[in-house]
Amino acid sequence: MPGGRLTHRDRRDIGAGLAEGLGYAEIARRIGRPTSTISREVARNGGPGGYRADHAHLATRRRARRREAIPHRDPATPPDAYGRDPDAVRDFAEQLAALMVRTGVPRMAARVLARLITDDSGSLTAADLVQRLRVSPASVSLAVRYLEGLEVIRRVREPGHRRRRYVIDDDVWLRAWMTSAQQHAMWAETAQRGVDVLDPATPAGARLAHMSQFFATLSDDMSGGSGTVEDALTVLAALRHAGTSLPVAQVATALGWPPDRVTEALSRAGPDRLTPAQLGALQGRA
Repeated sequence: MPGGRLTHRDRRDIGAGLAEGLGYAEIARRIGRPTSTISREVARNGGPGGYRADHAHLATRRRARRREAIPHRDPATPPDAYGRDPDAVRDFAEQLAALMVRTGVPRMAARVLARLITDDSGSLTAADLVQRLRVSPASVSLAVRYLEGLEVIRRVREPGHRRRRYVIDDDVWLRAWMTSAQQHAMWAETAQRGVDVLDPATPAGARLAHMSQFFATLSDDMSGGSGTVEDALTVLAALRHAGTSLPVAQVATALGWPPDRVTEALSRAGPDRLTPAQLGALQGRA
């Protein structure tokens, strides 16, 4: 029945549908269930790439046994202070965690990080995480240690308490981006040392030279090196200071850059960044 619990056969049909590359809506039509039921089922059990019918069925039975051991809440969960459905927020957190797992993040670490991201405060205690994820304190501790090692979260002590909170900062993604850029630079430097050892004229040396160039370019692009938005801002600052349009060659001479670098920077600030209305307004004033 559409309103009943998923059966083992339903889950096998879901697994088969995912293997065929079907969308949630098509799978839902096949087994006569709401699409939201399929999306929640898959998100809670490894995501589209990790869903296994037998594992999902066993996991559901284990969750049911744990729920029997705690008081049941009112199935009609009231909205939170912002009028949001807490069940929908929780389901989204699990979908976000499933995406992280597909990119290589350990499952428990992904679930902890997803809960921190989707919590308005951006911080939770270990007890909060144990209660919301319904896992052991040891599981939370291992996940937190992993995330701290990546410098994605940090722990702070609550004033007047021994209790600690785990916090995710709003600039975490910028810091992660810059850390990644630094790691790419290390790859480039190490590969270049390999070129010097193996000789660039050899197949292995040439391979390492390509590797070094690739990671060096990636690091430059990510950290704001030449050929990025920083160059475009520098050229625009030069033109603003001059107070008039200048030939590329004159700008390049003033900045001490090759003309190609100025041309590349200007292409990043081309008219395609403006809307038709903005272009029209500017042309009308010319």
